[in-house]
Amino acid sequence: MSAPVCSCAEQLSKLTQQVSVMRREIKNIRQQIDGSMRAHKKQMSSLQSTLTDCISHASQFQSKSPSKCLSEVNQLEQGRICTVPIGYVNSCFAVKNGTPRQPTICSSSRASLKIESSVFNNPDHSLVGLEQYSHIWIIFLFHKNGQLSYKAKVKPPRLNGQKVGVYSTRSPHRPNALGLTLAKLEKITGDTLHLSGVDIITGTPVLDIKPYISDYDSPTTRTDYTSKTSSFTDLQMAEDMELDEETDAILETSYKHFKELSQETSISCPASASGFSQSRSECRGVNDVLAEVKDYLEHSHVFCEQTAEDKNTDAPECSLAGPTPISLSRLSFGHELHSTIAAWVRAPPISNLDVRFTVNAEKDLKEFVPCNSTDSQRPKFQFLKGPDEAIAAIHAILSADPRSVYRRAHCQDRLFFFTLDTADITCWFGDGFAEVVRVKAVQGLGPTELASL
Repeated sequence: MSAPVCSCAEQLSKLTQQVSVMRREIKNIRQQIDGSMRAHKKQMSSLQSTLTDCISHASQFQSKSPSKCLSEVNQLEQGRICTVPIGYVNSCFAVKNGTPRQPTICSSSRASLKIESSVFNNPDHSLVGLEQYSHIWIIFLFHKNGQLSYKAKVKPPRLNGQKVGVYSTRSPHRPNALGLTLAKLEKITGDTLHLSGVDIITGTPVLDIKPYISDYDSPTTRTDYTSKTSSFTDLQMAEDMELDEETDAILETSYKHFKELSQETSISCPASASGFSQSRSECRGVNDVLAEVKDYLEHSHVFCEQTAEDKNTDAPECSLAGPTPISLSRLSFGHELHSTIAAWVRAPPISNLDVRFTVNAEKDLKEFVPCNSTDSQRPKFQFLKGPDEAIAAIHAILSADPRSVYRRAHCQDRLFFFTLDTADITCWFGDGFAEVVRVKAVQGLGPTELASL
């Protein structure tokens, strides 16, 4: 018999493979240890916060000494407060996936907010007078962030991967995870507010609500230069500024036309009480537009006069070719004089998508009945008023492309799932479009459960 051949090379190869496997296992163990340490730190921080809250709540039942009151005042002055939700939102959006990023994207979305009885003994008393307003501000907590980490720069989905500062965006990942949204107040029943045009999900803790007042919350044209223009007449403006013939003719013609329209508008408004109540809103709208035109014309004259004084020449001119803030090619008056936004908000690098439905999806959607229906055999919406409103909501959500930047750029799976009210929506994204392929009732909610909503 022949002697066995020494296979040192094979043994060395096997040992090398085992060493590489051991290295990978050691690396995985290290990663697991690091993850466990981070989770342990978070749990300890959460436990410490819970203990602090328990101590603070226990101290409320004890008599408060002057030193304790002084300590609370100091904490308030330092901005360290313990927030208490005044209520929790019940929305047509159950999860973050598919929820609009801004309130105006989906005006047909609906939600309700019930004021907690633990905040007020009579919660409905806190809402007295709020029915006089059409919209309200809602200050809430981003409770589904998943973590409390945040970065100085973020990537808004509308910028398609470009980075900007977190404070120039409405990213939910912020040092203080607070959100602000504007919602339309449909009605108030007892201690519950019924809202529409929302972009928040069910279970969102609400910290405060405030009425929206357009006179204060919406930037409008301020007459800081009224004292300079109130003494101007048509003759004085022509003599003081010496505009070139073309600009002077445009401004004077526009100003005279404004005065004629202004007089016609004032005559057309009826003087009777009944007539005035019927057409007051129409006259007010026309007067607002005319006021903005006058505002622009007067502001143009004032700017030309200030430019002439700064140049201090014998024949000052208001040149339209120079670097003037107002030009006839870009009229800036009214709101635009005092309100500016980033250019990418109105002109993002990504465009809106076309939204379409398959025949089966339309058929499935028509099976749903409105929220006030008594039909117990068909699926029923909890918030929406029918299939037409659901179609409008789906179209608004998908046209804005609710996918994240990463999923939009790197994921090959183009299927997308989201929940709207009591309907599970399945769609897919193509080049420049989104198509809804299936609509079905939320799993676990049969006709009987949906009818009881």
